[in-house]
Amino acid sequence: MKLLVLSQHFWPESFRINEVAELLQAEGCEVTVLTGQPNYPEGVVRAGYSATAVGTEKLSGMTICRVPLVPRGKGSAIRLVANYLSFVVSAGLFGMWHLRGQRFDAVLVYATSPVLQAIPAIWLARLKGARLATWVQDLWPESLSATGYVRHPRLLSAVGKVVRWIYRHNDLLLVQSQAFVRAVTPMAGGTPVVYHPNPGELAFASPADSTQIPALTLTPGFNVVFAGNLGTVQALGTVLDAADRLRHTAPDVRFVIVGSGSRGNWLHEQSKARDLHNVQLPGRFEPAQMPAILAQADVLLVSLARDPLMSLTVPSKLQAYLAAGRPVIASLDGEGAKIVDESGAGLSCPAEDAGALATAVLQLRALPPDARQQMAQQGHAYYAQHFEPRALAAQLKRLLEEPTAEPSVGLQTIKEDQT
Repeated sequence: MKLLVLSQHFWPESFRINEVAELLQAEGCEVTVLTGQPNYPEGVVRAGYSATAVGTEKLSGMTICRVPLVPRGKGSAIRLVANYLSFVVSAGLFGMWHLRGQRFDAVLVYATSPVLQAIPAIWLARLKGARLATWVQDLWPESLSATGYVRHPRLLSAVGKVVRWIYRHNDLLLVQSQAFVRAVTPMAGGTPVVYHPNPGELAFASPADSTQIPALTLTPGFNVVFAGNLGTVQALGTVLDAADRLRHTAPDVRFVIVGSGSRGNWLHEQSKARDLHNVQLPGRFEPAQMPAILAQADVLLVSLARDPLMSLTVPSKLQAYLAAGRPVIASLDGEGAKIVDESGAGLSCPAEDAGALATAVLQLRALPPDARQQMAQQGHAYYAQHFEPRALAAQLKRLLEEPTAEPSVGLQTIKEDQT
């Protein structure tokens, strides 16, 4: 199968679609990727690339076609909008030129926000006579309201109409959370909607190399590690509040917040102002360095804000946590908490409840090491059953070849979800 993957973000940016595309290639697909110039998360185009360039490169047998875009910059809403819209326009215009003379059997859109990037894919799929599938990672327009970018009802309604148009011009919609099925189906018209979870990453499922010196060595104690984007929806203020509650009563407990994002400076300022000596903010590390860091954690922490949309979302870091084989605390509501509870991988507590989070930390700290290890093993077994990357890549290939095919590994159809 000749497959075109359209994603605004791709290698060397760190997104789950990178490994998914490689695994599809390994499954026998001939993969071409249409993407932008790498500028995430720094906001500036990486060395060796140019914002105005059009070109191709090879990676693991795949052809990567890059189109110009406006770099996202830092902290500017206008630059961010320009970044999104420039890719939509550029992927349509330059993408058509890039892919001239080529035929594809299917087009797969990796639809991180904004889902508008599916618009050029609709045009390209029709032009190439290919089936079109969009893998929905965020719900629109709900995510605009939840993050505070847009609150005006009329504007949200207008965005909703565009999203419905996009969904109804697909042959298949994949959604990353079972709860997304109920949200997307009413907007999809006759387009089939299938739950296809984000897979884990192969690197996290393998034992950390004991000969490798970790990029970060955790201080002895009971280390609660959060890893990922440091943004508003991660509710990291709740983590600081829990640290504040425990800094005197449980001095060996340490919250290690690894990553970067819009709330990074705020976290440093708050930790200093509140004298939270039990909070460490070591910054961001490369993905290849993360398994060795997570392997040192006593507990891995995932948190989200209290919001109806967030309760429908499964944070992609959860799969990595389960694969890493460490106990998990889920400080969130809905689908993510459900996975932790079902798997037996750890404990869940309500979103934005600092007291409940502190209690969960103390509960895990009080368990004997072998009990925590059993949680870790149960989480890893659940990962192998539901989120194993190779199995999900094989399933994705079958769905793209025949959109009406019945899913099996880790998947569920609309009909099954609604019963």
